[in-house]
Formats: sequence, C-alpha cells, structure tokens
Amino acid sequence: MKSLDVTRDAARLGQPFDRPADAIRSRQWAPASVGSRTLADYLALTKPRLNALVVASSAAGYYLGARMPIDAVDMAQAVAGTALVAAGAAALNQCAERDIDAMMRRTRTRPLPGGRLSPSEALTFGLALFATGLAVLALTVTTLAATLAFVTLVVYLGVYTPMKRRTPLATLVGAVPGALPPLIGWSASHGNIDGGGAALFAVVFLWQIPHFMAIAWLFRDDYGKAGLPVLPVLEPDGRRTGRTAMVYAAALIPISLLPWLIGMTGLSYAAVAAALGLGLLLLAIRFAMMRSNAAARALFLGSIIYLPVLWIVMIADRI
Repeated sequence: MKSLDVTRDAARLGQPFDRPADAIRSRQWAPASVGSRTLADYLALTKPRLNALVVASSAAGYYLGARMPIDAVDMAQAVAGTALVAAGAAALNQCAERDIDAMMRRTRTRPLPGGRLSPSEALTFGLALFATGLAVLALTVTTLAATLAFVTLVVYLGVYTPMKRRTPLATLVGAVPGALPPLIGWSASHGNIDGGGAALFAVVFLWQIPHFMAIAWLFRDDYGKAGLPVLPVLEPDGRRTGRTAMVYAAALIPISLLPWLIGMTGLSYAAVAAALGLGLLLLAIRFAMMRSNAAARALFLGSIIYLPVLWIVMIADRI
C-alpha cells in the first residue's frame, strides 16, 4: 500500500526547497487552525491514488475468485471494506512518519507536516476508518477476509513502518501488505486461500520491487535527507538497485503465468502476461545498465501500466 502516490511527484524533481527543513519540522507539532481543516486534507490522509490501486486489486481478486454469477452487493462490501482498511492504514502511517514527511520534498506538504491537521486528528481518523473497514469485512463478508485485512495493518504499521528507518530489507516486508488486497478480494468470494489466491499475491508482491526501485532512485536525495536507508542511498552508484529491479522483474514473468498454468485463465492471458513481463524486464535491464533518472522514470511508468493491464486481461479472459 505504499507506492502509487508518487506519480505526480515524479515531475517535481529538481525544484528547490522554498523553506528550510527545520522550519517545516517546527510546524508539524503546531495545532491546526479550524479554518484550514478541510475535507481535502482528510482525503489526502487516505492516499487516494494508492487506494485506487487497492480498490482495483481487491475487485480483481474478488472477481477472479468468484463462482458465477457475481454477487454485486457482496463484491461492493468486500471492496469497500478493503478500501477503508487501506485508507485507515495510510492515515496511521502518515501519523507515524510525520517527522520523515517533513524532511522530504515530495511529502512535506502533506496535512501533518504542513500543519493543517494535528497528529491526534489523523490518529482518530485513521483508527475510525480502519475499524469501520474491518467491521464491514467481518460482519458482511468473511472472517478470513477480515483477518487478512488485520494482518495487512499489523505488518504495514507494526513491522514495515519502523523497519524502513533501519534497513533496505523493509522494501520486501512492505511488499507483503501491498500484495494482500487481491488476496482479500479472492478470499471474500472464494472462501479460502488456494493456488489462485496465492498466485495473485505473488504477482503483486514481485511487481512492487522493480516499481519501488525506480521510485527510490528518482527520490534518492529525498530519502537521503530523511535518513532512510534505501538501496540508492546506501550505494549511490545504483548497481544493486538496478540489479534488484532486474532480478524481480525477471522472476515476475514465470510467476505471472501461474494463473494460466493452474487453469484460472486461458492461453490469450498467458501470451499478454508474457509480453508485458518481457517489456517490464527490458525496462529494468535498461535501468540497471544506465542508472539514470530517464531510465528509472521509464521503468516507473512501465510498472504503472503493467499491473492494470494485467488485471484487465485476466478478467477479460474469464468473461
């Protein structure tokens, strides 16, 4: 649940700071004035761009795991519950990372470091969203879906969030909650986790790594200022960053064929998945060789295209 909120920010690279970071940090603890508390600020706490991917992934997982015909009401409840849990986790994450956000160019204008909302307001809002989403899943969908949603929050906030301040391995841990929304959707309609649900989880898990390597390279200066030990900060030459993106993009090709191999989809899906995977791998190889912002941006945009197209083809193959 961590990466798609940077699409707009990629265009901001190279812009100068308009005020010192310590001045930003000094504002983050000040109570927000009543007049500045807007619906847009609360919406920003939910990371709507990222949540759009959560909605799409959970809806795809539900559809692919369902036995026809689709129960539209049950599907809406599953997707809404998952989206609320993700939105709550995003708000709670921003509350926990408000000091980091204040030091980074792409996040310094968020509601908490910008002083428009207070930490207590964000905490209350995040807990309310999460509790509501969990209740929707537990009471109207399945206990398994609610359990997976709870695991998402625990790993995201309890493990990934503190771990990202200490080690680049946090990227792999963060990919776990990022890959759970399609599994939540699958379990909501299918009733259990079997090979199909595991395949969807594995695809999204692997996809996140080259996607994030591109982001980490583009915003390496920001991450460095915030003291976050991502690979491009620890090894500025970018060799491990590029190699990691390339390895996981290569692994994604056979894993993306699992839905076809276990009978979830047909040959047309397999052909498109292989082509998409090869395209993403070529972008990762180009990034690994050039280690430039242009190559990283191409990989980032390619990854943005990859997953929605894969979902669309997978769903269309079952119609």
